[in-house]
Amino acid sequence: MLLNKIAYSANQSRPKRNSSITEISCRSCAEKPMQKSRRSILQSLALAVTSLPVSQNLLAQDKFTNNPFALGVASGSATSDSVVLWTRLVDFGVSRSDIGNKIIPVEWQLSKSADFKVVTKVGIAYALPELAYSVHVEISELEENTRFFYRFTAGSFSSVIGKTRTFFSSQNDVNQQLKIGVASCQNFEHGYFSSYSHLINDDPDLILFLGDYIYEYAPGSSGVRSHVGGWCLSLTDYRNRYAQYRQDKNLQAAHAYCPWLVIWDDHEVQNDYAGERQGTVGPSSNFLARRAAAYQAFYEHMPLRASALTGGIVGLETGSEVRIYENYKFGSLLSISMLDTRQYRSPQVCNSGNHAGSSIVEIAACKQLQDNQRTMLGGVQEEWLAREIVNASKYVWNIIAQTTLFGSRRFFYPDASVRIWNDSWDGYPAARRRLTDQLVREGTPNPVILGGDLHGYYLGYVLNDYERADGKRIGIEIVTTSISSNDSYKLSPAFLKRNPHLIVADGTRRGYVLLELSSKEMRISLRAISDHRTRESEIETIADFSIVAGIIKIQS
Repeated sequence: MLLNKIAYSANQSRPKRNSSITEISCRSCAEKPMQKSRRSILQSLALAVTSLPVSQNLLAQDKFTNNPFALGVASGSATSDSVVLWTRLVDFGVSRSDIGNKIIPVEWQLSKSADFKVVTKVGIAYALPELAYSVHVEISELEENTRFFYRFTAGSFSSVIGKTRTFFSSQNDVNQQLKIGVASCQNFEHGYFSSYSHLINDDPDLILFLGDYIYEYAPGSSGVRSHVGGWCLSLTDYRNRYAQYRQDKNLQAAHAYCPWLVIWDDHEVQNDYAGERQGTVGPSSNFLARRAAAYQAFYEHMPLRASALTGGIVGLETGSEVRIYENYKFGSLLSISMLDTRQYRSPQVCNSGNHAGSSIVEIAACKQLQDNQRTMLGGVQEEWLAREIVNASKYVWNIIAQTTLFGSRRFFYPDASVRIWNDSWDGYPAARRRLTDQLVREGTPNPVILGGDLHGYYLGYVLNDYERADGKRIGIEIVTTSISSNDSYKLSPAFLKRNPHLIVADGTRRGYVLLELSSKEMRISLRAISDHRTRESEIETIADFSIVAGIIKIQS
């Protein structure tokens, strides 16, 4: 099976060719790939990750009447010598289409200069109807720690020019620095994505997106803009929802600015789902089929490697995983482990009436919380993360990027009960303890756990044991607020007093987190816009902190 294939890249100058135009339609994208034979689908996937030398004959085959690059470009999964380039062909505004189920050749180019006078690498990729005419180009054998420009061409149309980069290896990381943007939760209806214009001005080397890239909801009645279509249930529904989000110009610009690392949370499928158990809100459906469709659409719209589709498109229909968890290394400065906290987790427990999804539960009344068999990551991913932690001593900083609050967030009620939200790690305390135990056992240097999901900024300490009042500080936790998802809430001073491991807990602002890393310190800036419900908004740094390497102390 060719799912781990690295695309071949031809080192050659761009050839001259005749300009031509083609008309293509998303309406022809294959909705039910299982109608094809397994062999046919795997052959198509093999073709999708194969890049060939430029052929004038190939490029002259198709003609477009509208620019097919309306969803922009992106790059991601970058290492010291490789990167993935992404785009998707669409035909918005076209009244008819002659494309059928044709395979569309797309030229890609990589250059060190924006004028492309010298092209570093160039090739032909294939946009397939089975993958919604998305293009994933995996380029290897690149010069490390180098910035590149890239673009795609189909017929006579070219995409916007994107910027990407490779990072440094351990042999070339003396005095290296990184600037990383951290974002999460962008509900299209709740507001505009204006935070991204400010993030671009902050000049990040890398953006981490920690889940809820889309929301699966049907159109509401009070948003500043509306979702197209209804509830996302089918592959077409999810594709159309991503296409709507991807047309946002600020989001497009952020994707084109630098490489991204992406993971999903629940709204990429359904609110509060857990593993193979459906979540809440919206109509009932064949959940596993819905999840498979959502996972496929996620892959089609993200700069992920083909190896994420462990069983191909057929595998999606039969329950194979889509592996999004991965580790990325940046010389000896930084290791980032991106986690999947949805696909493998145990269902939430102690919900009233045993309903699906999440709820606030009383700790003392929920004995199932202490079940050691319950997991947030699944056994295989836990073992994989354990191996990464064993090797963590090689790096100055060790980031674990996941989707929600890792530490405890306890609510004290007037009846003297203490309650937690069972969708975060508070609902999986045994799994959390297994992870903190290993961080302690391995003496992991400078562990930093990132999260999102809560639509608020949280900053505090990772403890070895949240059940004890004298729990030892073993790391730092940073949770970014939402880009636009608007569930604003205030937490009283008493909340922080009763959760003393937290320094910041602010659910009133929208924005992102900016991290600046060197071998000596990490600077943390909580960047918040003034109003996410307006197309343009001012921004401010509402809090600024630093951590000195080797010292577990948050300094303001």
